[in-house]
Amino acid sequence: EVQLVESGGGLVQPGGSLRLSCAASGFTFSSYAMSWVRQAPGKGLEWVSVINSGGGSTRYADSVNGRFTIAGDNAKNTVYLQMNSLKPEDTAVYYCNARRYQYNYWGTGTQVTVSS
Repeated sequence: EVQLVESGGGLVQPGGSLRLSCAASGFTFSSYAMSWVRQAPGKGLEWVSVINSGGGSTRYADSVNGRFTIAGDNAKNTVYLQMNSLKPEDTAVYYCNARRYQYNYWGTGTQVTVSS
């Protein structure tokens, strides 16, 4: 059974940091591109970042570039999102996504709230 389990969300003040984790199981983690996607209240899905299957390439949305860092650990089948200098507009449910060809898996999300 494929599972993606996000953790690490919570309430943080503006300017603070959080690290999200996504633990994967049920598929060959190292063969999949792993992404983080978020959904703010009342808005659609917004792609945040991706790391390719080899782990050698990363990309970021302009809105988070320079503040967020994605990293993968193939030994732990886990992808991380380090979020620094958080802003209220980063408030959203953050979802982990695994994709390879026609295979596309999603986690259930973790809530991040940035507020003073």
